[in-house]
Amino acid sequence: MEKDWNSEAKGILKAEIARRHLSYKDLVEKLGAIGVSETEANLRNKVSRGGFSAGFFVQCLVAIGAHTLHLE
Repeated sequence: MEKDWNSEAKGILKAEIARRHLSYKDLVEKLGAIGVSETEANLRNKVSRGGFSAGFFVQCLVAIGAHTLHLE
């Protein structure tokens, strides 16, 4: 069975957000601080679908202060 890479990315991002006890509102604010404009509703939809770009994924990780990822 082929792996669903969008679901994998969504899971990693959601886990990193949860690990830091952040809400989507918090993430919107942190993204804004690095110059990325998102609404809470749009962010929630993007993450829920898992269909976001690699660039957006990295922006989120930088915004929340994720310096390393362990992919297992």
